[in-house]
Amino acid sequence: MQNIRLLLVDDENDFRRTVAKRLAKRGIVPEQAANGKECLSILEKRPFDVVVLDVKMPGMDGIEVLHHIKNNYPKTEVIMLTGHATTQNGVDGIKTGAFDYLSKPIELEHLLSKIKQAHDKILRNEERIQETKFKVQMQEQMAATERLASLGTLAAGVAHEINNPLAIIKESTGFMELILKKEEFADMPRKKDFELAIGKIQKGVDRARRITLQLLGFSRKDNSVLAEVNLKELVDDTIQLVKREAVNKEVGIDADIDDNKSVVWCDIYQLRQVLINLLTNAIHATDSGGKVNVSIKDTGNQFVLIVKDTGQGIPKENLKRIFEPFFSTKPPGKGTGLGLFVTRGIIEKLGGEIEVTSRLGHGTSFCVKIPKFCEFKKDLLDDERVQFLNKITKQGRSAH
Repeated sequence: MQNIRLLLVDDENDFRRTVAKRLAKRGIVPEQAANGKECLSILEKRPFDVVVLDVKMPGMDGIEVLHHIKNNYPKTEVIMLTGHATTQNGVDGIKTGAFDYLSKPIELEHLLSKIKQAHDKILRNEERIQETKFKVQMQEQMAATERLASLGTLAAGVAHEINNPLAIIKESTGFMELILKKEEFADMPRKKDFELAIGKIQKGVDRARRITLQLLGFSRKDNSVLAEVNLKELVDDTIQLVKREAVNKEVGIDADIDDNKSVVWCDIYQLRQVLINLLTNAIHATDSGGKVNVSIKDTGNQFVLIVKDTGQGIPKENLKRIFEPFFSTKPPGKGTGLGLFVTRGIIEKLGGEIEVTSRLGHGTSFCVKIPKFCEFKKDLLDDERVQFLNKITKQGRSAH
């Protein structure tokens, strides 16, 4: 009873104050209003569970006040108080949405019972709402589980189909590399360009193989390559990888990073894949003449990597689904719906977090929080950990 937020509205001051005192003795301390205008003014400032409302009041009568309450505060229950000659008004109140009506003079126990019943109704409605939300969440989880099962089946086929040609490409580039090392090709024109191209092919093959391993869940922590990663250099390199696509779409892409001291201990291959996915999505979502910006913030124990675009934005109803497998807003054949799913999996495995904010017509911003020591730091030797900590500390001091 003490948790019931009650508002008592009646223009008869003595009657209202007497009822309020008697209710307070029973554990309910009501707020009081002397007329309908004051009642609505109080409701604008804070919520109430139950309003006990007199029908006959000067100025704005109870029925008019009831209309305002039901239109603006539908969760609030209203109990009408009527005189002997105005019971029809009480009936009209019920039709308008009042919980019940009582005739004056009222019995306190009867009023308390009605207040309790009205509050119980609110609790039941809230429970039903929560139950409905829970059912929706469970249905979404079941749907996601089914999609994940489908993903597992698909991933096995994808890995087999992709890894076979990747192995052929890898073998062929290795063969070409051996040929270029022979003496007869020592003076070959533009030999360095060919060697550079072969190196890029091999790196691309390695990156593709890592993606299939991550998709299948075979990339274990102890197999991850840990290294000091300079985030500015990584961002600059990744922008170069996607720059051609940005140029083709006439989308500007730049980095807003002040210094060269953003260093984390992490798996550079996985972090690069995250950046590629986010930048590629940003470019695809941005129309000609738009911009994509990458920025980095140091928050102490972690770096915050932000990829922001001026694109179309994501509808509110899709924001909760964009990380689900196979969910894509792109036209058929233009997207698999796996990019952000894989991206979130990588970030969580690194011990980080990813958040997204978006407004239709105003673009989208992905915020990736990466710890300076990723989850794999548990496998580091103590002396390596100390050396890296000392390095970060010195950099922080020099910055100040």
